[in-house]
Amino acid sequence: MAAAEPKPPAGADAARRLAGGCWSALWDYETPKVIVSVRVSNATCDVDEDCVSGQLDMLGNGLRTGRCVPYYQGSAKTCEVSGWCPVEDGASVSQFLGKMAPNFTILIKNSIHYPKFQFSKGNIEHRKDGYLKHCTFDEVSDLYCPIFKLGFIVEQAGENFTELAHTGGVIGVVINWDCDLDLPASKCNPKYSFRRLDPKHVPASSGYNFRFAKYYKTNNSTTRTLIKAYGIRIDVIVHGQAGKFSLIPTIINLATALTSIGVGSFLCDWILLTFMNKNKVYSHKKFDKVCAPRHSPGSWPVTLALVLGQAPPPAPPCPADPSQACQALAVPPPPKQMVDTPASEPPWQDSTLADPRGLAQL
Repeated sequence: MAAAEPKPPAGADAARRLAGGCWSALWDYETPKVIVSVRVSNATCDVDEDCVSGQLDMLGNGLRTGRCVPYYQGSAKTCEVSGWCPVEDGASVSQFLGKMAPNFTILIKNSIHYPKFQFSKGNIEHRKDGYLKHCTFDEVSDLYCPIFKLGFIVEQAGENFTELAHTGGVIGVVINWDCDLDLPASKCNPKYSFRRLDPKHVPASSGYNFRFAKYYKTNNSTTRTLIKAYGIRIDVIVHGQAGKFSLIPTIINLATALTSIGVGSFLCDWILLTFMNKNKVYSHKKFDKVCAPRHSPGSWPVTLALVLGQAPPPAPPCPADPSQACQALAVPPPPKQMVDTPASEPPWQDSTLADPRGLAQL
């Protein structure tokens, strides 16, 4: 696209100097008829019918007029559009931001409130000596003076201010309030951290810029100043949590934890069996005693019973002389189930059998 560049509107010299000092500025004047570049998709034409009047070309910078006109060079033809001229080319780049903006200051006001504990606090110290008029933020000496230099924020985010000023960027200021309200309120202090939020290695989404225009009316002609501003956007992000000791939640959480690992039932049994007056009654209801049949001393049930102290002593060995009788304890068959009850258990019955061959040991 191309068009003749008229003179700037009268009285706009101050705006030009401001735009040249702080932003990348483009002067757009009266809306003449503009020829679309042949590099724009579907811009070439042969006759006027190929150019639909009122159709918008997103890359053509205007609405089509419905005319097919010769291009500047060669024999090609393109559709004519009506748009602001000259078009944006991005040639005007300001260096002012990178030189003076690092000393710009930003005041960040923040306050937090925990309604459950009725606790509130802010990040500005309440003093009557004009403290905020001459202080800047320092993590050690001036923690409650939230006046930050722009260069300090960019440096803490790990970025170079000169490089960031050319394309712009988004910096996040994270304020973290982690407070233990069992301690005095002076121990609840904000912690600041800084990081860049836009992906600087992705050209399509890195940087920060926006456009705005100032419109004029001169000799019945509409003019405007289009300004593309590159800047540093500051996003303030606040996180926080607070806690205070309370007996009831502590007991509930402790009981829940002990129950989840099976310690609760063990503690209850231990208390009932140790400290209750009727612990024997609880023991009879809790545990059942089952008597196993007696076997020879060499078998494993009898050996286990001897180890546990729940079996009578084994029968004496038989003498070598078969004429001498051997006494053995005849064990009656065990009942199907014997349960320990408050009634006394029947004693074992001993009987003497004449067994000259030692069959009682079987």
